Amino acid sequence: MKNIFSNSLDADKSVLLLIDYQRGMFYGVESGDRTLLKNNVIALAKGAAIMEVPTVLTSIGESKNGPFFREITALHPGNPVIARKLPCFDAMEEPEVESAVKAANRRQLVISGLWTSMCFAHTALHGLRSGYEVFGVIDTAGSESKEAHDIAVQRMIQAGVVPLTWEQAVVEWMKTWSNPKAGQLSKEVYSVHNGYMGM
Repeated sequence: MKNIFSNSLDADKSVLLLIDYQRGMFYGVESGDRTLLKNNVIALAKGAAIMEVPTVLTSIGESKNGPFFREITALHPGNPVIARKLPCFDAMEEPEVESAVKAANRRQLVISGLWTSMCFAHTALHGLRSGYEVFGVIDTAGSESKEAHDIAVQRMIQAGVVPLTWEQAVVEWMKTWSNPKAGQLSKEVYSVHNGYMGM
């Protein structure tokens, strides 16, 4: 039986789902360096914007948690943040979120969010049940403790989610330095968010 996850990401097959990147959710992250996490998710969102990967943004409880990171919404001005209303951890239980992901008509679901142990993991599992090839971007996510983050990652991998970093995702979308977007990615993503790649 062919492994459906053997192929790399393709920009024209991917949809990116970023869940609840808000101040209140962010401050609850204790699994790692929050400054690095924010750097990484902005880099991922920039890469998606440059490679024209459809991007879905969600928030939860904005009155308490604040708005979605403006650094990311500015990259996707045509994408309104979907304010989730249902009291559940699975963002795709929200009909508007599921519809937005389906509307992209892509089979590769690239996903990350806050927190890893809750909304990220639950939504990734939903994606698998719905038949998507699910790729979880791990270094753009965090949770309430390192153990919670690590166990959630293991849980997703065991279920079939393919783990990768933001840089792996963007590089796989780019494929080669001969890509016409390579110069823009180098200038606006790699040189800003990864010192080594930008040298």
